[in-house]
Amino acid sequence: MILNNVGFDHRHDADFFIDRPEGSGDNLLLILKTDAIFTLNGSDVFVPRNSFFLYPKGMPQFYRCVPQQPFANDWMHFLFEGDEETQLRAKGIPFAEPVSLRHTEFYSYCIRAIADENSAQRLHSADSVRCYFELICNKVSEQIRENQTVAPGSRYEMLLTVRNAVYANPFWEWSVNWGAHQTRMSISSFHAHYKAQFGVTFMQDVITARIRYAQMLLRTTDMSVHDIGMQCGYRSYEHFARQFKRECGVSPGAFRANG
Repeated sequence: MILNNVGFDHRHDADFFIDRPEGSGDNLLLILKTDAIFTLNGSDVFVPRNSFFLYPKGMPQFYRCVPQQPFANDWMHFLFEGDEETQLRAKGIPFAEPVSLRHTEFYSYCIRAIADENSAQRLHSADSVRCYFELICNKVSEQIRENQTVAPGSRYEMLLTVRNAVYANPFWEWSVNWGAHQTRMSISSFHAHYKAQFGVTFMQDVITARIRYAQMLLRTTDMSVHDIGMQCGYRSYEHFARQFKRECGVSPGAFRANG
């Protein structure tokens, strides 16, 4: 992908509007943090906050704040390369159709990371930008699937909220007791329902989230492997290194050296 511009947590007054009859000359990805009104096919459509919206290249762009309310969003202007657009469509991600998101904090984190990589221009910044963009697409695709199959207010939604919190903040000190409290279940019931829903135990998910976060830091930062272990929530490097090797088959240092 070719990243043309990116913005994180941009906020505007109540007179904000975008009026581009010819589009922007590229694709535009939006993560809405406030309600908005989009004009689609000649009709005004209310799009709620916590929505993902993707304008294709060449489509007119008309959207604005709700009257007497401010507007806030994250955004990316970009062009596809190769078969990237085909891959995105294969994930079921629609153009010009809002997708309701449960946790915009995660997507905002990715956009902010993309903005950081774009401004820093590190050795592997272009690859990192593509990885973050692919991660956004994967999670939006999963969210679409969940929106289609999960009834609001179900036990699944409470469990998913817990799981999303873990993956968004893997470095916190998580416990089964906390998960049970959040979902208003007994410890044994929480453990059973969590594993039945996601195929892994809660604490295994914590480990997976921490290791994935560690992999990202090993690929994209110059932090020492010891500091990365601490950053991922481990109290000792030995515990971190042992779990990392068990999950990845190599030590953290070898993982970084292998690229």
